[in-house]
Amino acid sequence: MSAQLAVPRTAVPQGARKAPRRGWAKTGKYMAVAALLVFTLFPVWFMLSTALNGRASSGTDSLFPTHFTFAHFTDALGDGGFGTFMLNSAIVTLITVVASGLLALLGAVAMARFRFRMRTTIMVLILVVQMLPAEALVIPLFLQMKDLKMLNSLLGLAIVYTAFSLPFAIWNLRGFVAAVPVEVEEAAYVDGASWWRMFRSVLLPLVTPGLIATSAFAFVMAWEEFTFALTFMSDENMMTVGVGLEQFLGKNTNDWGGLMAASTLVTIPVMVVFVLAQRRLTSGLVSGAVK
Repeated sequence: MSAQLAVPRTAVPQGARKAPRRGWAKTGKYMAVAALLVFTLFPVWFMLSTALNGRASSGTDSLFPTHFTFAHFTDALGDGGFGTFMLNSAIVTLITVVASGLLALLGAVAMARFRFRMRTTIMVLILVVQMLPAEALVIPLFLQMKDLKMLNSLLGLAIVYTAFSLPFAIWNLRGFVAAVPVEVEEAAYVDGASWWRMFRSVLLPLVTPGLIATSAFAFVMAWEEFTFALTFMSDENMMTVGVGLEQFLGKNTNDWGGLMAASTLVTIPVMVVFVLAQRRLTSGLVSGAVK
């Protein structure tokens, strides 16, 4: 009877077997993120490339500027009158952000702190108003603005933008106000603070992240809005950037270089706002949805 010799097997650590799999998984994640980044930034790169291309006046399929120039930017701001459109949009946006932030904060305090009849119903109605499409309200608002003699008025346009940004702002800020303990406000009253002093020194700093988030939303909505600006503004000197971009589109030819240059000018303020408020914007949106 022959004896079989047992050959010892080399023990392989369990962690060593999983290391290659983890390495491939991490590499796959990095590749997916890189592909998503390229997909996201490609329109921005193509916009900049076309805006800086001297031969982009009638269209281009080049991913890199063949003749580097800033002429499209100077033409858009000079002869194109796009600087006036940007000034109009800046005025309307500033009024919208300030008005919506103040009114939404006061409304959020009322909804979170006071108990009154039909409070829940009012909150639901506010949410329903946010769901209505803007196109469904263009004609009624146009007739109302006409009766108020506020057509071709930057103030009238800002009032409309403020009304449309308020529902989201009130819902978002209500969570922040409700998360502030009532005892904090009562302590300020005990120390002799008035309601305005308590509001300015206690409540406002605690809800600042939510206020920044809602202000950013109102900024983007007012800065790039097109439908109401096109309907209410017939005077070219009162048009905003959303309508001003149309001047680069003709019946037979399109000024692609000027259009992309103007689009770049419109995009820069939005990018600056989100970069400066990125940290508080993220915490404001998440906290407002959870609290």
